Amino acid sequence: MIQRFSEDVDLTYDIRAIAPDLVGERAEPLPTTRSEEKRWSKAVRDRLPKWVVETTQPLIQDAIAAQGLSASTRADGDKLFIDYEAASSGSGYVAPSVMLEFGARSTGEPASLRDVSCDANGLIEGVTFPTVTPRVMHAERTFWEKATAIHVFCVQGRLRGERFARHWHDLVRLDDAGIADLAISDRDLASAVTRHKRMFFPEKTADGTPVDYEAAVHGHVQLVPNGEARTALAADYAHMVDDGLLLEGAERFDKLIDRCLAVADHANRLANEISKH
Repeated sequence: MIQRFSEDVDLTYDIRAIAPDLVGERAEPLPTTRSEEKRWSKAVRDRLPKWVVETTQPLIQDAIAAQGLSASTRADGDKLFIDYEAASSGSGYVAPSVMLEFGARSTGEPASLRDVSCDANGLIEGVTFPTVTPRVMHAERTFWEKATAIHVFCVQGRLRGERFARHWHDLVRLDDAGIADLAISDRDLASAVTRHKRMFFPEKTADGTPVDYEAAVHGHVQLVPNGEARTALAADYAHMVDDGLLLEGAERFDKLIDRCLAVADHANRLANEISKH
């Protein structure tokens, strides 16, 4: 759907499974106070890396060895990297490594089983790629996760590091597929994302005030940065395009920004109309 190469895989370990002693039987698996959030987050930071090293890494190492592949694994906290021998070199924007990034502070819902196949299937003679059916988070939640992350970047006026331009590209592709309209109309989902982010990922704006996620999804989302942040975003987008990460012809940066502005206008207009009724 997002029509680009992605070398990273985001995986969610259900917080109800990794920390049942903390979550208990509450209807919504969220801490209710800041001190409780700190206890939950500390437990996840302690337990998740241990699980990655003791359970996940051996499984992948055994699979690599069984197939005789020229690859190795390395763990770094809640991330597991699979380093492989590159067939060719590019600009360096994409490293010859697949990152499995684990998180365990949500349930990963809403989600359902989806068939996933490799884009290269049928293109390489003599090579057959498997099809798998993982449990996948619905794209409507992905839309709000990305939209709120973009909102934070915009109100802070700066990008954290590199490789963030993909979020703007993905947002437009989700809009192309009709996912943006579905997500914007799902007010319960929008509120659920804000509650989760407000508790686990509090941020501050450029002037030091707390980011109001609830206001963002209910009529005040900002998806277009200004000033130096916009300049940095444009440069990052150019790097992504130059290294061939996009599967289709890439639109110009100004066109991408115009589309994001239209998505924000639509989201804010609909949210305000719903709130009036």
